Amino acid sequence: MQVLIVVSLALVAAWAVYSRWSGSRRRTGGELPPGPPGLPIIGNLLQLGPNPHKSLAHLAKTYGPLMSLKLGNQFAVVASSPEMAKEILQKQGNVFSKPFNPIAGCVVRHDEFSVKYLPASSNRWKMLRKVQRERLFSHAALEATQDIRRERLQKLTDYVTECSREGRAMNVGEATFTTMTNLMFDTLFSMELGANRKFREHVNAITRNFGVSNVADFFPICAPLDPQGLRRKLAYHFGSLLELVQTLIDQRLQARRASDYQKKNDFLEILLDLSQGNEYDLSIDEIKHLFVDTIIAGSDTSAATAEWALVELLLHPDKLGKLKAELKSVVGEKSMVEESDIARLPYLRATINEVFRYHPAAPLLAPHVAEEEARVNEYIIPKNAKIYVNFWAITRDPSIWKNPESFEPERFLDSDTDFNGQHFELIPFSSGRRICPGMPLASRMLQCMVATLCHNFDWELEKGTESKQLQRQDVFGLALQKKIPLKATPIKVF
Repeated sequence: MQVLIVVSLALVAAWAVYSRWSGSRRRTGGELPPGPPGLPIIGNLLQLGPNPHKSLAHLAKTYGPLMSLKLGNQFAVVASSPEMAKEILQKQGNVFSKPFNPIAGCVVRHDEFSVKYLPASSNRWKMLRKVQRERLFSHAALEATQDIRRERLQKLTDYVTECSREGRAMNVGEATFTTMTNLMFDTLFSMELGANRKFREHVNAITRNFGVSNVADFFPICAPLDPQGLRRKLAYHFGSLLELVQTLIDQRLQARRASDYQKKNDFLEILLDLSQGNEYDLSIDEIKHLFVDTIIAGSDTSAATAEWALVELLLHPDKLGKLKAELKSVVGEKSMVEESDIARLPYLRATINEVFRYHPAAPLLAPHVAEEEARVNEYIIPKNAKIYVNFWAITRDPSIWKNPESFEPERFLDSDTDFNGQHFELIPFSSGRRICPGMPLASRMLQCMVATLCHNFDWELEKGTESKQLQRQDVFGLALQKKIPLKATPIKVF
């Protein structure tokens, strides 16, 4: 009975909002972006489907690169072109840089401390971003941790060599995830987590549940009911990761009290020093949530992108042959590809760019909210509108890319387009004020990881999995994951 009452109230409230929203088209003094007609109350929700990035790209072909939708009682705007992405993320970034905080993610106080949820205008956000930019991901910080990345790549090579020697197929996604996870933990805490299945379950559950359309976001009156159980699930998984990180912080704080303590060369040591100094007002809670965000982003998206890279190279032996020839000419008989080699490997860089385009880790960039009414071209964007940038639609636009449905690294060989946030046809790390701060670390490790797997080994797909359609099936979420893990047998080259 209680559920029926709440749902009834939600429908009444949604209808009232819908009526007010419909009237706003006449009162605003300007036109809203065009969009598809929707049903009463639920609006365009049914048109999203299980793959909203693809559904929205299809709708944009009819309604244009700036499109409006009604999602429950929420008004949303979708940008699907480089020009509209630039307008929202860069030119009017001060208006559109406020993050949308999904209700399911507002658990274990993560929305209070996470840099992802804080508005860009707040002093806390500016302070945390400065810490990330100057202390964690600066050129100097990355140079100081280069040996850690080299060690992780060597362990990946050793593991693949073992699989090759035994003639068994390797789960590539698991191997790249373990490599990235241990890189994160070594860089943050000077420790190795190992191949921890429970940890991967937590991370995968977080990224997938964030990709589920939540009724409570579209009808906030339903939030207390948590009708899909998303808050409960995310509270458990986030809570488990925060508990792990808190334990590591407590152990370090206790160790630092000893008279014979020798400082570690890791990010935790840096941030604890900052929290106990005068330059930054940095709390343990902020450090803890910052580390959880870093671990999730650093391990899951990079691992998934590396797996997609190997998928496409195995499906295109001619591309793999070109990459292997380039690696042999530059790296020679060395087993390790160094970060200093990357500048001399244009086909490797082109391959990674094409993977970013063809399999974007975040097909819908993190949604923002309009802090005030704004005008984009001739259209009005109302205050509090939810803003999406459909990067996937941009990557499949034939007016931007020749043969967009084909995997062609060569398209980047004679192009100055890169992924650093200034070329809006390729923004896998977003752009503007909220560009991903970990981009320098992710790009270094990703390129070296793919190069190491291709330079040292030939590969054979498991029998029966050679189909391009099968290998390219994905699952929508915070990161676009492969539906069926890539399993291939490595053959040692030298």
